[in-house]
Amino acid sequence: MNRRLTIAMAGTSLALLSLTACGEDDSAGDVPAKGSAIGTSESSLGTIVVDGNGMTAYVFDQDEPGSGKSSCAGGCAEEWPAITSTADQPKVDGVTGEVGTIAGTDGAKQVTLEGLPLYTYAGDGAVGDTQGQGKGGVWWVVSPAGEKITKTATTDGGGGY
Repeated sequence: MNRRLTIAMAGTSLALLSLTACGEDDSAGDVPAKGSAIGTSESSLGTIVVDGNGMTAYVFDQDEPGSGKSSCAGGCAEEWPAITSTADQPKVDGVTGEVGTIAGTDGAKQVTLEGLPLYTYAGDGAVGDTQGQGKGGVWWVVSPAGEKITKTATTDGGGGY
C-alpha cells in the first residue's frame, strides 16, 4: 500500500514539475529570454525594444548617436531610468541593431542601440505600457533595428473626446 502511494505521489510531482517548467517559456515575446539586457515585444506601435523585464525602451532626442554619453541626468534620470547591463556586450533577444554600452551618468554600463542610450519610463507601470511615447516631443519608443518610432499608439477610435 505504501509503495502505491509513493509511486502515485511521484507521478503527481513529475506532472507538477512539467507544468512548472512549461510556465517559464518566454517565447510569447512579452519578456526577453532570461539573462537578456534587451529584447523585443509586440505593441500597438509595432515591434518594439524592451528591457530584460519587458518594460518599453525609449531613446532621447537630446542624445547624440555615438557620442558615448547620456544627456539625461539628475531628475531626468529619475523619471527616465537607464537600461543597464553588467556586460560590455549585453545579451539581446530579437534586436537587430548594433548593441553596446556607455558609461552612464551614474557610472553603470548603460545599454545603447545604434549608438543611442536606452531608457525606460517611470510612468510605465506594467509590461506593454508606452506612456512615454512622444513625451515632451523628445522621447521615443525604438524599433529592433534601432530606429525611433514617432507614431502614436492607437486609441479606441473615439476621436479623443
